[in-house]
Amino acid sequence: MNNTYYTMTICGHERHLPICRLTDELCIAGFVIFGDPELTDDAAAALLERVPDFDIIVTAESKGIPLAHEMARQCNYSKYVVLRKEAKLYMRDVISTEVDSITTDHIQTLCIGKDDADLISGKRVLIVDDVISTGESLKSIEKLVNQVGGNIVGRAFILAEGDAAKREDVIFLDRLPLFNKDGEPID
Repeated sequence: MNNTYYTMTICGHERHLPICRLTDELCIAGFVIFGDPELTDDAAAALLERVPDFDIIVTAESKGIPLAHEMARQCNYSKYVVLRKEAKLYMRDVISTEVDSITTDHIQTLCIGKDDADLISGKRVLIVDDVISTGESLKSIEKLVNQVGGNIVGRAFILAEGDAAKREDVIFLDRLPLFNKDGEPID
């Protein structure tokens, strides 16, 4: 690869994203908000200006957690829900589904326990995450939210990658291209 980083400005913050090989022909730029409170704070504020009214925020473990936390904090919400990658000892009456994310080399599980399910049931749910790409993670989140009786009113992401940027059912702040095997943007 000629390029090892892709530089973009997100909410006024320049970031250098490492180019990561997915297949022999396809690469993505790795976007991680862990450890970046400045960008997380500003992205949360920018998304909150664009989303519909909601009662509770839901995200999947793990990269969406800082964003969900900051959005909830800025709204003075006392709770948000994290769908876990595996059942924990404290979780009762667990409901789970599978997810096939492009950034993970194996099928994962997303699950929710009764206490969090009760927070979602009958509520207007805003799903948030850092990046949407193929939409597979979103499908799994939606499946769980629907199973526990939540009403999905919005889907918000910092970045939309590839064809996800063409979706009309998601809110995002910026488009993230895919890359060829040489690390050059292809869309």
